[in-house]
Amino acid sequence: MTTSTGLKATLQHDLTEAMRARDKVRSGSLRMALTAIANEEVAGKEHRELSEDEVLKVVAKEAKKRREAAEAYTAADRPELAAQEEAELAVLETYLPAQLDDAELDRMAVEAVAELGVSGMAGMGQVMKVLTPRVAGRAEGGRVAAAVRAALTS
Repeated sequence: MTTSTGLKATLQHDLTEAMRARDKVRSGSLRMALTAIANEEVAGKEHRELSEDEVLKVVAKEAKKRREAAEAYTAADRPELAAQEEAELAVLETYLPAQLDDAELDRMAVEAVAELGVSGMAGMGQVMKVLTPRVAGRAEGGRVAAAVRAALTS
């Protein structure tokens, strides 16, 4: 599947609709996501089209930035800025697959540990290598690592 019929095209179409509706938060969020995608396409030695998975990773990375910024603004007692970041995050999350809840992520980590038959923290890299593709886009790396740590130490 090419990105011209996938997520990137959907983002571009939704940006046009948001601009027509004069929805500043939505159009701003989609513009930032599309800019990040364009930057990723021209990064490196030559321009290339991103695959659907790569576009999804860029959108997930942008969502993570918004989440972290909202947390930082909340900690700095700047609720108006935190609310702006959370609004942008809500827009981006509509384009991401449903996130795994902690129980499901823990179950998948335990299964991966059992499947590989490793124990102790020395096997963390092996488990992460197996589990990361299975949860792609549905959980952040930090959450996956925490679940694997818990599965290896229990």
